Amino acid sequence: MVTGDFYAAFIIGLMGAGHCLGMCGGVSAAITLGVQNNQHTSRWPYLVLYNFGRIASYMIAGAIIGGAFANLASYGSQVTALASLRLLAATMMILLALYIGQWWHGVSKIEVIGKGLWRFLSPMATKLLPLRSPIAAIPFGALWGWLPCGLVYSTLSWAAVAGSATSGASVMLAFGLGTLPAMIAVGSMANQLQKWLKNLYFKRASALLLLAYGVHTGYIAIKQIM
Repeated sequence: MVTGDFYAAFIIGLMGAGHCLGMCGGVSAAITLGVQNNQHTSRWPYLVLYNFGRIASYMIAGAIIGGAFANLASYGSQVTALASLRLLAATMMILLALYIGQWWHGVSKIEVIGKGLWRFLSPMATKLLPLRSPIAAIPFGALWGWLPCGLVYSTLSWAAVAGSATSGASVMLAFGLGTLPAMIAVGSMANQLQKWLKNLYFKRASALLLLAYGVHTGYIAIKQIM
């Protein structure tokens, strides 16, 4: 796996914080609401184990995508195949940057890809609420990790060029770790951090960084293909 892919995935998760707050933040907050009024129950085990389950699902998806595309690349010219996939990943990052910066919202349309699976998993996740113990937060988070999300799908394009199932899982681990500040903030009701993550200037500064990295990666991929 290219080290840059790990960092790129982490940055996507970190810079996409505002999107995370919108997609999963309400769930993260809801998990802790049931225990906040009980002085003898800490919300942290619930929050930590929920995110553990969520990130585990990201890693499983990354392993599947990374392993599948590595096998496909082995049937042809591996350098050309991986360079083509990297160009696709760079394109997805550029589109994601436009989405995070609120200049274009087309990326959200790819979330339709996972809606069929989510219709099957959503009732299973709902049945786990209210969470009766911290351990129950693991399967709940694991199910919620399959929520259709353009941010996740964009990062999976980087897992696809990682070169193996293990590297694909590592890319998604990095992405999951990048999303943690936003998820912990909303779960712990850190209002100041939430305001910062939702700030339009922060979003657009983050988007410009992603855009620059996407253009740079795309340029390198085109040179390899040519």
